[in-house]
Amino acid sequence: MATQHSETAGSAAGPAGASAHPTTGANQELPRGGPEHSRLPTAATVILGPQHKSIPPALWGRPGSQVGTERLPLSTFPTPLFTLSDTAISRNLELMSRYARDSGVLLAPHGKTTMSPDLWHRQLDAGCWGISVATPWQAQIARHAGVQTIVLANTLLDPTGIAWVAQEMRADRGFRFVCWVDSPAGVQLLDRVLTDAGAERPLEVIVEVGGPDGRAGVRSQHDGIAVAEAVAASRHLRLLGVGGYEGVFAHDRSADDVQRVTDYLAGVTELHAQLVGQGLYPGQALLTAGGSMYFDLVVDAFTDAARTATAQGVSTSVLLRSGAYLIHDSGTYDEVSALGSLHAAEALAPGMHVFSRVLSRPEPGLAILDAGKRDVPFDYGLPVPLRVLGDASPETEQALAAATMRTLNDQHLFLDLPAGTSAAALPVGAVVQLGLSHPCTAFDKWRLVTTVDDATSEEPHVTGFLPTYF
Repeated sequence: MATQHSETAGSAAGPAGASAHPTTGANQELPRGGPEHSRLPTAATVILGPQHKSIPPALWGRPGSQVGTERLPLSTFPTPLFTLSDTAISRNLELMSRYARDSGVLLAPHGKTTMSPDLWHRQLDAGCWGISVATPWQAQIARHAGVQTIVLANTLLDPTGIAWVAQEMRADRGFRFVCWVDSPAGVQLLDRVLTDAGAERPLEVIVEVGGPDGRAGVRSQHDGIAVAEAVAASRHLRLLGVGGYEGVFAHDRSADDVQRVTDYLAGVTELHAQLVGQGLYPGQALLTAGGSMYFDLVVDAFTDAARTATAQGVSTSVLLRSGAYLIHDSGTYDEVSALGSLHAAEALAPGMHVFSRVLSRPEPGLAILDAGKRDVPFDYGLPVPLRVLGDASPETEQALAAATMRTLNDQHLFLDLPAGTSAAALPVGAVVQLGLSHPCTAFDKWRLVTTVDDATSEEPHVTGFLPTYF
C-alpha cells in the first residue's frame, strides 16, 4: 500500500527505528505513503463543480489540475474567494524544516489545521516524521490519504476507533500509530478493546500531561507515574513518551504567559525524568509538545531534557506538532510565533487570504463586503484589509490603513472607513484582499482551496485547487 520515502537530513526515524538521538544526525527510512496512494480526491484528480464555493460555472466538470496549468487571473473568479499563496507556502515549508533540522527535533505537523492531504504530503516530503491529528476520524482520513505515521494527539477511547487502528496495524506492518493516555481506566479500556479486536502489535502511547484549568492530561507526577505503570502492565500497549499541549495555557508573549508555558513544560520534562529513573520505558522515547506559537520554548526545554535522558540510557527524541506554521497568518500567529514578523529576522509569510467584493456603501464611512462568518475565521481576531486589487492609489491605501472591521454576519462584513473616505477610494464592486487570523478556523469553511502563484503580486494567477476534508 505504501511507498518508501527517505528522511531528509537531520530528521531521525524516531524511537521505534532510530539508532541515535536526532542531534547525532542519524537518518532512517520510514515506510510512508504518498498522494499516489490516496483513496481520496487530490489536487491531481479533483473535478471542479458547483459543490465548490467560488468556482466559475464555466469551469464545472473540468479537472482542477488542468485548469491550474492555464494560470487564470484571480480577477476572473467569483468572490468571496479563499486562497493560498504558493510563494508563501514554499517559504514557510523550507523555513520551518530548516528550524527543526537546526534544532535537532522531529516534526509531525498537526493535520487538523488544513485537513488537506496534498499539503500533508508536501510536509512529509520535506522531512516531517509523521502527521498529527485530533480525532479517530481525522486519522482515518490521513490513512486513506496514504499517511504511514499518524500521531493522535488525544486519548483513544472510542471502541470503533480502537478496533479500526488494530485492523490497520494488522493489515500493514509498516503503519505506525501513536495516541495519548491520561488515566489507568483509559489504559485498561484501550487494552481491553485491543484484545477483543485481535491486536497483533503493541500500540505506542504517550502519557498526556495537563494542568489547572487545562484540557485532558494528568494533573500530578504521581498520576503520570500511575498511568505509565498501567501501560507497563497492559497486554497491548507500549510506553513511548510524555507530552501535551502548551498553547492552552497562554495567548501572547507577555512575561506571565511565557512563564506559564515554561512551568508547564518543566512538568512534562520532570515526568519524563521520573519514568526514566523508574525504568518504565521499554526502549527509546519521545518528548512531544509544540503548537505554532511557543515551539521555541518547547525546543529549549525538551532538547536539554532529551539529552539528559539519553545520557541515562533512554534515547529520547523531541517531536514538535506545530501545524499552522505552513499557512501562517496576518494576525495572532504572526504576533506570537517565534518565527512571526515581530520576533524573527527571517519570518514566516502569511499564506492565506480572502478576496472579498464591496457590495454596498450604504452610509458615509461604511463599506459592506461579501465575506462573512461562513467564509473567514473570526475567533482569534477579525480580518484586516490589506489592499484593493488593481488599485494602488494613495487615497485607497490610506483609507484601508485606517479602516477597521466592525463585525461579521453570516455572509457580510462591516468595514468602518475613516471620515472623509470618498466613494472612489473604495467603490462598489471593488475587490479587497483580506488578511486573516487563525488558519485552523479558516480552512474548515472551504471544501476546495484555490492556490495562486503569489498573493502579493499585482494580479495573482490561479495555479491549482486543494480538496479539504472536514
